[in-house]
Amino acid sequence: MSNKAPDEKRLKELAIRIAGDVMLSNSPGSTMKKWREFFKLSQVELAKAMGVSPSVISDYESGRRKYPGYRFIRKFVNSLINADIRKGGYTIKGLYRIFLASDNLREAIIDMREFSNPLKIWELCEVLDAELLVCEDLKDTYIYGYTMVDSIKLVLDVPSFDYIRLYGSTTQRAAIFTNVSQGRGPLIAIKSMQAGMGGLKPALVILHGPKEIDRLAVMIANKERLPLAISRIRDVEEVVKRLNRLD
Repeated sequence: MSNKAPDEKRLKELAIRIAGDVMLSNSPGSTMKKWREFFKLSQVELAKAMGVSPSVISDYESGRRKYPGYRFIRKFVNSLINADIRKGGYTIKGLYRIFLASDNLREAIIDMREFSNPLKIWELCEVLDAELLVCEDLKDTYIYGYTMVDSIKLVLDVPSFDYIRLYGSTTQRAAIFTNVSQGRGPLIAIKSMQAGMGGLKPALVILHGPKEIDRLAVMIANKERLPLAISRIRDVEEVVKRLNRLD
């Protein structure tokens, strides 16, 4: 995050949303684990920030301890946010973009994050077992974040004016599309985004799911000088896990 002090009002809204997600969950321990991993903290790091034993965090996440209580949840949420601020606030920035978007866009977004350390295109492709099909000469271009979306929900349910929120704090990011059959829909959507947003486009497009890529999708990527890759990982959950391991 920048050197400016975080917006207290927005931080409070963010804290309320996370706390509400935990409190209303049928499995609060699992939800706590989801948020801890989203903020990229280990159980030990979180426990230290909260001033509790790591076994306490482990017990809640495994279900050995049941409902954590409001005070514990408040400390949990504040510890997540404060830890991220100390690291630069990259996770918080991504969450701002998601929570300020429409309900349909929030449902379409699977994961969204800014990197604390940028990756080159080829490095991200390696992490996701992705083959770069178009613009191999741009493989050393740096990427500063990613947005992972369900392509069908995006194309069918999200209004085009909301697309700009997919870029987070920078367009120099990877757009990762899941639930892809052949890739035509996502590439047409990106081309439409460019027309409506002054030529803005992601630095890399990764398609997850297709066995082969539609010829038109490749043609669009070539014409727009847009690096296009296809990930061979089978499960969406595995893609998310690998992304969450990145710094």
